Amino acid sequence: MAFSGGSYGDVARWLHNFLTSHAKRESYKAEVELESGDDREGKSYGARIRLGKAVSDVIEFEYRTVADHRGELQWCRDLAERTRQAVRDLGRSVARLP
Repeated sequence: MAFSGGSYGDVARWLHNFLTSHAKRESYKAEVELESGDDREGKSYGARIRLGKAVSDVIEFEYRTVADHRGELQWCRDLAERTRQAVRDLGRSVARLP
């Protein structure tokens, strides 16, 4: 049974928890900021990963794409790896800071 669909708010909570969980597997100091209000309401999300003073570019997600695919194992694996790679990249940039 697939776990897909959900209201905009339900999907936002799931996405924030999913991204945070996988970011923290790479570094317990990683934090995720999820933009989901105003102009994005019902349409999209923007996520940034923060590691110390370093902040990633916005990672864009369409609401319908996340809602439709969050129950698919391969899609979730790919998203988890993308998230962990973003944290690794930030870690390298933090290491280069004076």
